[in-house]
Order: sequence, then C-alpha cells, then structure tokens
Amino acid sequence: MRFPFALTRKIAGHIIKHKLRKTPRFAMVLQLEPLHTCNLTCTGCGRIREYSTSLKDMVPLEKCVAAAAECEAPMVSICGGEPLIYPKIEELIGALLAQGRILYVCTNGVFMRKKMKDYLAAIYSPRTEPVLKKLLAENLISEKDAETIRKAGVAARQKTVIRPTQWMYWNVHVDGLEFTHDLIVEREGVFQECVAAIRMAKILGYQVATNTTVYKEADVRELEDMFKFLSSLQVDGHTISPGYDYDAAKKDMAKRLGKDPKDFFLTRDLTRRKFTKILDWGKMFTIFGTPVYQEFLAGKRELTCTAWAIPTYNVRGWKAPCYLMTDGHYGGYQEMLEKVDWNKYGVVNGVARDPRCEHCMVHCGYDPSGALGTNYRRGDNWKNFIYNFAPRPKPVRYTPELEKRAFNGFSIGRGHLAEAKAAIASPAAGAQGAFSRKEEPAHAGAHCGTEQVPNTE
Repeated sequence: MRFPFALTRKIAGHIIKHKLRKTPRFAMVLQLEPLHTCNLTCTGCGRIREYSTSLKDMVPLEKCVAAAAECEAPMVSICGGEPLIYPKIEELIGALLAQGRILYVCTNGVFMRKKMKDYLAAIYSPRTEPVLKKLLAENLISEKDAETIRKAGVAARQKTVIRPTQWMYWNVHVDGLEFTHDLIVEREGVFQECVAAIRMAKILGYQVATNTTVYKEADVRELEDMFKFLSSLQVDGHTISPGYDYDAAKKDMAKRLGKDPKDFFLTRDLTRRKFTKILDWGKMFTIFGTPVYQEFLAGKRELTCTAWAIPTYNVRGWKAPCYLMTDGHYGGYQEMLEKVDWNKYGVVNGVARDPRCEHCMVHCGYDPSGALGTNYRRGDNWKNFIYNFAPRPKPVRYTPELEKRAFNGFSIGRGHLAEAKAAIASPAAGAQGAFSRKEEPAHAGAHCGTEQVPNTE
C-alpha cells in the first residue's frame, strides 16, 4: 500500500461517517500553525510578511489541542513558521497522538537532527550502541554527540521527546536538488542538512515524507531526479503542489526582493505544463494524494475547490477562506463554516469566482476534492482505491551518480553565493578593501540569507 492500512482506514472511516450523516462540509486535514517564527526566509513564502506584527506570538498548547478536537480532522499538519521552534512541540505532538490524529510535522529540516538526538538520549542503553555506531559511520552525529547521548542523565531520560510511530511523519520541505533548494530557501547548506536529517530519521525508524512546491523556473527533469534521489533514501512518500501567487507572497517578493511575482509563480496553464508527467510520477514514486487530483494538475479534468476541508488555525484563530488567502479570522471552526460564503471562491467551469483564485491549483484547496468526490466521475472511487492499495513503488537503487546529481550546488562550491564569495576573495577586492560579511553585493543579499546553517552536530 502507498499509505499504511491503519491510516487509510481512519481517513476512510471519517469520510464515510460524514457522508452517511450528510454533513455538507467537514475537515479532513487541520493545518495547525502554533507560531509563524521561522529560521529561514524562503522565496515565495508570505507568512512572515502577512503576520509580521505577531511573529513573536504563539498559540498556547491547550488551544492547539482544542482546535484539533474542535474540527475533528483525522490528520493534523503542524506547520508555521518552523514548528520545531515551538517550545512545546514535543508535548503538542504527544497530545495530538493521544487524540488519535495522524500527524505531519512540516519542517525545513534544520532542527530535525537535534530533536532526534534528544530522542536517542532519552532511550539510551547499551543496546543503542549499534545505532550510534551506524550514525557515526555515516557522519550523521559527531563523537561529541555520541558521548553526550551516552552520558545523558535522569533529566534526559524523563524528557518528553519525539518518538518514531506509524502515526507520525516528518514532512521535510524539499523544493529541488541542492542548488535549486538552497536558492529558494535563501540559505546555503540547507539541502545538505535536510538529506542528513532524512538519513538519520530512516535509521532510527521514523516515517519521512517530503513536500515540494513547484515554481516557474523549476526544471521537470530536475524534479524527476529529485524524486529518484529521495526514493533512494527510502523516503516513505511525497506531496507536490504548484507555487501560487497569493497576495502575501507577491507582496513579500516585490518589497523584500524587488522581483516581479510573474517571473516566479505559476499560472494555471503553466501548472498543467509542469505537471504533464505527474501521472507517470505517481506510478514511479509514492506520491501522496489522489490520482483524481493528479489528473487535475495534468489538465485532464476540472475540480472544485474544497478549502473548508483543510482549515487553518493560527495565532489569530481560524483563517478563512483558505491556507493562502486571508479574508478574516474566526473564533471557531463551525462559526467559520457558517459565516464564510464559500460560493465566492474557487474556479468553476474555467471561471474564477474571485480573481485571486484564478491560478490556484494547490493541494490545500483541491486535493481533498479528489477524495470527497465533489466533481465525481464514474469510476473515481475505484481509481482512488486501486491507487492507494496497489503495491508501493520500489525504491530507486542508490548510485554515486544519483547522489552526484543531487549535490549540485553548495557542496561543490556552486552555491548561490559563489559569485559574491569569489568577488570578495579576489585580489582586486582585497586591494580595494573587500566587502565585509555585512557588505556583500546587493544582488547576493537580496536573493538569499547570508548566515550559515546552525551546526547541529
């Protein structure tokens, strides 16, 4: 199966229950944002600009847990911001698992290894030594890390940690191979850290998924190489969605980077061109989501937006109408369902009800449509059933050549700051009093963060 049976049964039972009750609208996945603070400033992300006045605010733990109980979604995607910055992330994960939720912890990967080292310290015994030796052999932890884990005291043993379970996935943000990914997250070395975190997670028995957003400059061949490389790392599944020019992201791109959003985001026509091979990818790799949604991305059918099925809860309450567009925040999920005029949004028969929806084909609006049958065609349910219950595609065999293609940027000195670094290091620059770290050329600083990834080893 592409998705574990226990998880599939829980989601299917949720849909059947509400279909039998004839519930007009109900939640499938809760997008829970306990904070908007982030250690990266990714190109195409408008969260920091949209919530600039509340970046230090956090949703109290009890409110996070109550929001999940209120909307009753079987799945919760803990996002943000960077959720691993949330001070009580371990307690939040534990409380949501205790509710019986399926969890996706959406992360940029930078702090994953730190959290997994906390887990190792909490469970350490002599039987853990073979695992530590394997992690050391693959340079995923340092000798100092290993000694810290071995010498962990009672406090470390009693600490709440993030443990492997079939009900949770690390959902790691990967937007391409090294050069492309580091360019989009605006910091060199992040792809390298993501791969190290994924490798460590698989050794420790965690489930790992990846989440990819496709932008205008994305190369289709590179995306396929990315899936092959991630498959060779034994990643359990992937979600993929087109980059959409929602208001907050457009404003951030224009004001912070001085770029034209039209050069970065996809139109509806461009999305269909980029995703012409999505159905083939669904056969080759474990792509999460329904084949009905994949057909929509490939331009083979239309779907109606069901944004209410993936609601967002954050520091201001229930966000509407969707994860990317904000026309208001509400105190309760049912209040939001009742007060929002859902007929004002989406694209129907090729016509955008709201101009902001014109080019949107993102998963948080349309993926549940494929599962809920909002644009049902004969055979859709059977198609979804076969797709999910078919054998999981075999992992791609790892080869040095595959890894060489993956690490095509920072690792070989071809990072997106390479040009600026070369200028700084040149004799001419030295003779003239080269730029200091804070005085790099405008084109470099405008396109990426200059600080390095924190050392997590």
